[in-house]
Amino acid sequence: MVELSLRRRAPRILVVDDNPDNILLTGELLGSRGYQVRTASSGDAALALIREQHPDLILLDVIMPGKSGYDLCRELKEDPTTRLIPIVMITGLTDREDRIRGIEAGADEFLNKPIFPEELFARVRSLLKLKEFTDELENVETVLFTLALGVEARDPYTEGHCERLSHYAQDLGRHLHLDEESITALRRGGVLHDLGKISIPDNILKKGDLLTPAEWEIMKQHPAIGENICKPLKALRLTLPIIRHHHEHWDGSGYPDGLRGHEIPLLARVLQVVDVYDALRTTRPYKPAKSHEESEQIMRAEAARSLWDKEIVGELFVMLDKQKRAA
Repeated sequence: MVELSLRRRAPRILVVDDNPDNILLTGELLGSRGYQVRTASSGDAALALIREQHPDLILLDVIMPGKSGYDLCRELKEDPTTRLIPIVMITGLTDREDRIRGIEAGADEFLNKPIFPEELFARVRSLLKLKEFTDELENVETVLFTLALGVEARDPYTEGHCERLSHYAQDLGRHLHLDEESITALRRGGVLHDLGKISIPDNILKKGDLLTPAEWEIMKQHPAIGENICKPLKALRLTLPIIRHHHEHWDGSGYPDGLRGHEIPLLARVLQVVDVYDALRTTRPYKPAKSHEESEQIMRAEAARSLWDKEIVGELFVMLDKQKRAA
């Protein structure tokens, strides 16, 4: 009987163990239930297979020559591209400290040797269902990204803006030594920051800086609208303040909440600075593109007038100058 037969493909499971008998037995058990099974006898061999094709689940022996199961688990959980792959650590060790080491390394579940088939199948079913839910959430995020790029495509003058902003924001986040979760939020914020413009009519969206007061009030609603669209996704919790507050000003004259100074979340301040730089460097219906030098002069002057966080503006140009020299 093939489990989960309604899925479009059989789930991929990677079994990592240096004992060939264990690999053979576990592989045959899982294969009998319709899973795609790949095997590796060391941590390094497992990493090569994972880079080639991400599995849906990893069964990982604790004791192996070279890189231990703990080391491999920790490495995978610290990598944003693999941290959501469920890992079951298989061990003959029963000591409480060994299990704590596995928890600290990020293991999702444990199985003790000898493995009982029904317990193995139950653990696998449970974690694959969790992985399926995670994948569905990632698909929802992909849909939001697609919608955001669709908003951008409505205005030919902003083509490529989201991608550039995403790169600028990530680079500046790393330059500021922010943690990886914050850098991921900046990458997502670069794409999603103007998602709320999906509700703005074309005749207003494409009008540039010649909006009437009534039209400007409509335009100012887009950060809050974008935040509300993304709010149900917990994965975007660090991105929500970026979406809502990237149009706030240091002196409190921005929108939608009139925040000032350090009331504006740090990640929103980072994104707004790179957003201004990209806007200056690109042609818009109401202005030609500025040179890098002109953009720096304008932004430093605006920061001095308390529109932007002058420290972040300064760090942006330190970063860009370093990148220019490196290139």
